[in-house]
Amino acid sequence: MTPPTAPNVPGAPADDRALALIAGLEQSSSHPLAASIVAAAQQRGVQPAAVRDVQAVAGVGVKGVLENGSHALIANARYLDEQRIPYDRSAFDQLAGRGLTVSYLVIDGEVRGVVAQGDQIKPTAREAVRQLKARGIAPVMLTGDNEAAARAVAHTLGIDEFRAGLLPQDKVQLVQQRRDAGDVVMMVGDGINDAPALARADVGVAIGAGTDVAIDSADVVLVKSDPEDIVRLLDLGTNTTRKIKQNLWWGAGYNIVAIPLAAGVLAPVGILLSPAVGAVLMSLSTVIVAVNAMTLKNK
Repeated sequence: MTPPTAPNVPGAPADDRALALIAGLEQSSSHPLAASIVAAAQQRGVQPAAVRDVQAVAGVGVKGVLENGSHALIANARYLDEQRIPYDRSAFDQLAGRGLTVSYLVIDGEVRGVVAQGDQIKPTAREAVRQLKARGIAPVMLTGDNEAAARAVAHTLGIDEFRAGLLPQDKVQLVQQRRDAGDVVMMVGDGINDAPALARADVGVAIGAGTDVAIDSADVVLVKSDPEDIVRLLDLGTNTTRKIKQNLWWGAGYNIVAIPLAAGVLAPVGILLSPAVGAVLMSLSTVIVAVNAMTLKNK
């Protein structure tokens, strides 16, 4: 990291001064990457800098105003390229080539620090991808991160298709394209940038540790934040649908048979269902349907 102007932490090492400012901007965010920066500051005994008017910038990062009135921004390399803000491109290529997410601390239009974070892939993620592919489901990774980092993660997880450098509207567009092509789309996300796509998908699934806006936009929340719960969710949906069909057929079958018998349709041939037996069968039918539904817990 390069030393930014940080009057609230005089005499601190350059890395800690930059970390204090970055943590000050990120401490109000619940995004996993932001949380990891704040945690790193706590571990190093660095107090987050005082930052006011903190706002999320879609597809970029967060911005705010420092105590001395300077405007600070956490941004990605794409934003720097668009705004023609100079930065060390060779260092970025090196970090991104290692699969790291690179963010820049920009103060009054000048890069004053950089932080590189590696995605900690959950142990169950690769197995979840394998199981999805075994079910004929094609996983596609959509990310606003740089292409090198996205490629490294996709390769590790066994994901064949990925899109990098996406803005929120890009994710929405890709989801809509899939739906227009006749695909049923499940979108899984945890960030502010994922919220519009979560709302547009056929099924939106939010990670429990993600941002509030993502959770509010989703249909389902994975409380444990376990990737394999995606597979369990699909299994639960399949088994629930099967139970519903079984119970509908049982209820319909009972009525198709029992009601005509109770009405005396076969009375001429000596077959008649008495009201008492009909009442017993009706109660038994209700019990069977209830028990069948309860077996869903064992799936």
